[in-house]
Amino acid sequence: MDMNISKSEIVKKFGSNESDSGSTAVQIALITKKINNLTQHLKTNKKDYSSQRGLIKLVSQRRKLSKYLVKLNPNHYEELRTKLGLRK
Repeated sequence: MDMNISKSEIVKKFGSNESDSGSTAVQIALITKKINNLTQHLKTNKKDYSSQRGLIKLVSQRRKLSKYLVKLNPNHYEELRTKLGLRK
């Protein structure tokens, strides 16, 4: 996923309409963007331990949402996973 994409563009791309920011797919996409940004930050600031903790919390939150989406609609999760470039 592109790092310079805005939140509203993510909602349009992954949501059912332009104001659908609460669906599981949109939440996973937004968290993925935050994770990518934090990962870039931590590559240059290796001793920023509070950001490291935040990254771990975001990864855990995305994992929980992904488990829920797999249980709800496995095909939709597979599409989302390929679009975002996530591993299994």
